[in-house]
Parts: sequence; C-alpha cells; structure tokens
Amino acid sequence: MQGFIDKLREKVVGKINFSLNSWVVLSQLFVVGLCLTLTLAACTGNHQDHATVTPKISTLRIGYQKTGILLKNRGVLEKRLQPEGISVKWIDFPAGPQLLEALNVGSIDIGGTGESPPIFAQAAGASLVYVAGIAPSPASQAVLVPVSSPIKAIADLKGKKIAFQKGSSAHYLLVQVLEKAGLKYDDIKPISLTPADARAAFIKGSIDAWVVWDPFYAAAEKNANARVLISGENITEQGGYYLGSRKFVTDNPQIVKEVLEEIESVETWSDKNRDTVAETLSPVLGIDLDTMKTVTQRRKFGVVPITDRLIEVQQKVADKYYELKLIPRKINIKDATLTPEQYAAISPKI
Repeated sequence: MQGFIDKLREKVVGKINFSLNSWVVLSQLFVVGLCLTLTLAACTGNHQDHATVTPKISTLRIGYQKTGILLKNRGVLEKRLQPEGISVKWIDFPAGPQLLEALNVGSIDIGGTGESPPIFAQAAGASLVYVAGIAPSPASQAVLVPVSSPIKAIADLKGKKIAFQKGSSAHYLLVQVLEKAGLKYDDIKPISLTPADARAAFIKGSIDAWVVWDPFYAAAEKNANARVLISGENITEQGGYYLGSRKFVTDNPQIVKEVLEEIESVETWSDKNRDTVAETLSPVLGIDLDTMKTVTQRRKFGVVPITDRLIEVQQKVADKYYELKLIPRKINIKDATLTPEQYAAISPKI
C-alpha cells in the first residue's frame, strides 16, 4: 500500500514540474488527492469500525434480596452467559433502598426492589430505568405487633412507634394502612430500621409495630411472637420492579433481555413447584421448611412488562410520597423509563 501511495506522489510531482497550465495542475492535484483519500479510507475502514464497537462486559453484577435468591441458586444465568464470556457476580442487600444506592454509584448493573425504592432514588437524582415489573404479592407483607400487644385495630397505631425500612414497599404499605383508618402520617412515630435491626427491636419490645415483607414476615410469625394486625391484601395493588442503570441498559440490551428471559423462566417454574422452591431455599436462607412453605404459598410469581398502566400506578405512589414531604421534589416516572423501541429490544415474550 505504501509503495502505491509513493508512486502516486511521484506522478503528481512530475506533472507539477512539467505542466505549463496552473489550472491543469490544480485539477490533477484534486483528482490524485481524492484517489489517495478514498484509498486510505478503504484501507483503514475496518480498523475504524472496530474502534467504535462498544466492548462487551466481562462481568454482570446483579443486586438481590432474600426474596430473589432463587435465580442465583439455580445457576441458570451463569450457564446462559458463559458462552458469551460473561461471568455473573451476585451482591446481597438487606432491602431495596440499599440496592438502588449501589446501582446509583455503579456497584451493580441491575436488581429488583419493591415499588418505593426507585421513587426515592429517582428523587435523589439516580440515573436508573425501569426494566420490567414484578407481579404484586400483597399477602407477602404485613403490619405486625407482639402477640400480647393491646393494639387491636389500625386506629390503635396512633402515637405508636412503628418500624420499617424507609423508602421500601413496607413504607408505602404503612402509608396506605394509615389512610385506610383515617390516620395521618404525622399521627405515628416512624422509625427507619433495616429488617434485621427492626426484628431485634421488635423482640426487645422497643417498638410497638413492625411493617415488613417475606421472608422476614413469615419468620417473625413463627419465631418472634408476632401477630398480624393487617396484611397488604385488598390494600396494595403494586408489585416491584427490576431496574438497571440507564447506561448499562442502553449499552447492553441483549444482555438485559437474556437476564429477563431467565428470570421469567425461573418464575414460571417456581409457580408450578412451590414446595420444591421451599425445600431448595430453606437451607440456603437458614429458614425452617414450614416457614419457607408459607412464604412460597402466599407469593405470586411472575414478571410483567412496563406498560402505561404500570407507570400510572407508580406515579400515584410518587405523588403520595411528595404530598407527605417524604421525597424532596416532585418526579415524573416516565423520566425513568425507556422508549417503546428500547423495551421491545429487551423484553422477552411476557
């Protein structure tokens, strides 16, 4: 290639030296220069195309909570991504707010939470997007009180110390429960605690009530002398969500699609094999089998697409949090969604 270019250059110089007409020289220079440009472009084109290809990730980092451990336990995602040279790193979180904080700072790529964590995260400026919905399981969360507690009705919560993970699905359940009884959020003494810390406080008797989800809910019923004041049944219509950082999702739509397909497959299998799910997870989570069966029996399995209806319902949750001054600014849920074309690219047939 270099020899060809040198010959063209010599030809140009020769023509310049012997031509008597400057316009002819200029026209010849233009033609030869154009040839050189096209030739160089043809030779270097493949190299430029290669340079602009976004490198594939080598490790997919997934945040999960105890309720989402089955996908990790079955190992199907690792098998799916191994031929592509991608390993999977699983990172455990006590609740959704901590998971999305990690997502925001770039420690994980994707993860699942309840409906409230992404609202608090978006209000704080996190760059996240809703990837898919999680089927609602209203029976899987509840307001608990000690068996011997004098609290018999929701109205009795007035003035009481109630523990929950701030910005979690339990937080929103509490908001709904209070409204159902005609109480205001200011009528109670809210105490933000992780599930583990709330359990310790509940057993110690330093709180009056605890709002939490499974498997913590079922374990407290079995081993912490907890009584259900009210569950989420007939109260909440919201499920949770799978979320990813916007950059990761937009840069890796095929990987996201593969993740969702494996989640859907595990959810479908779990719905038909609830006892096997309980038997599998009982030793992994350190929860006795009877309690684990309770968890799996009252959970609704499934993945649902992000629709206008889902966005509308989530917007109502966000508006309620803003109305109560629990988030610093009003947010638009649509700002944290993808375009229809992007959803089509990542969505399995769900």
